[in-house]
Parts: sequence; C-alpha cells; structure tokens
Amino acid sequence: MSEITEFERRITAALERIGAGLERLERIDPDRPDPAELEGLREALEIERSTNAQLNDRVKAIRERQETQVARLDRRAHEMTERAEALEAEVERLRAVNARLRETSAALRAANAEGLGDPVAIDAAMMAELAALEALRAGDRAELEAIIADLRPLAEGGAHA
Repeated sequence: MSEITEFERRITAALERIGAGLERLERIDPDRPDPAELEGLREALEIERSTNAQLNDRVKAIRERQETQVARLDRRAHEMTERAEALEAEVERLRAVNARLRETSAALRAANAEGLGDPVAIDAAMMAELAALEALRAGDRAELEAIIADLRPLAEGGAHA
C-alpha cells in the first residue's frame, strides 16, 4: 500500500509540474506557444492520467480483496468459536456424568461389600453408565461435525481449496 501511495504522490507532482509548464508557456508568449512542446506536454499529461487511473483501479482491487479476506477470516473465527464452545459444553456434560457414575459405582460397591444387592443402586448405576455413554457419543458427534465442517470446503472446492 505504501508503494501505491508513493506512486499517487509522484503522479500528482508530475501533473502539477506539467500544469505549471503549460502556464509558463502561455505567459511567455500566449499567442505563439511551441506546438511540438505543447503536444509533448499534453501527451505526458495524458500518460500520467492513464497511469493514475490504473493505479486507482489497482488500489480498489486490492482493497476489495482485503475486505473479502477479512470478512472470510471473521466468519471462520466465529465458526471456530462456536465449535469450541459446543465441544467445551460436551466435555463439561461428560465430566458431570462421569462424576455421577463414579459416585453411583462407589455406592454399588459398598452395597455389594456388605452383601446387600440393592436394586435401586444397581438401577442408578446402570442409568449413570447409560448417561455417560450418551454424553461420550454426543462429544464424539460434536468432534466429528467439527472435522466435517473443516473438510467440507476442501471437498466442495476441489483443486481450488
């Protein structure tokens, strides 16, 4: 971008010099300017204007690409944040379920050690284990969805990705 700014500054300075040269020619002899020199100055002015227009087009194209890239990166960051939050929620759920499973298993072991086959404790242990398996499956599903979301653009883009 600093090169483009420098080019624009140089072009503006050249245009000012050309304009000053034309004014000087008119002041020296407004009735008889040198046609060849005047034509050369006009050609130089036209070249500078063309170069300036090309540079402006390049600056505009660069700015548009930059804005597109920033928008794409913002969208990607937002998606990754959402995925990370979903995975974090699943991990927390899995931790809670595993804590309940440990408590229930400890109670079941204590009941078995005393020789008491407590059907309520067995049922609670089975429910806790089932909940742990469901939480583990949900965590795996969330992780797979994140992987698929990362791979989808590559698959859809083919060689361009």
